[in-house]
Amino acid sequence: MQRKGYHRDRKFPDASHIKVGIVCSAYHADITGRLLRGAKEALARCGVKKGNIRVAEVPGSFEIPFGCRILLEEKRYDALVALGCIVKGETNHDEYIAAAVAHGIMDISLRYGIPIGFGVLTVFNLAQAKARATGDANKGKEAALAAVRMAILKI
Repeated sequence: MQRKGYHRDRKFPDASHIKVGIVCSAYHADITGRLLRGAKEALARCGVKKGNIRVAEVPGSFEIPFGCRILLEEKRYDALVALGCIVKGETNHDEYIAAAVAHGIMDISLRYGIPIGFGVLTVFNLAQAKARATGDANKGKEAALAAVRMAILKI
């Protein structure tokens, strides 16, 4: 018996009817580009049509919540995916940025009633970031799948 909204492969739900916005940080573009490719790959595996995906680029992770808000005000999307990369530096700056981004994304998701897949890496170094943006471990892929699953739950 097949569960409603799912292909035979339960990992990739049927999202052919869903519209998804992706907000992607341009900072650490080599990493966020990999996250974006992973998210798009997952959305394609779920059947999301290319015309139902919009990518909005923002300068850095700190700007992701505002980018999400802009897309949600268009009232076109069933889900969003937030992609970024915050790398530990010599100070605690990364902790403040990461906390602000996480809280901002959650606040916007709850305020607008739209799921936002969280694909913002918080790592100690670029080697960790690369490992989390590659292959099956790609957190962009995971964030897109989470957003799709939550959108299906809502519909």
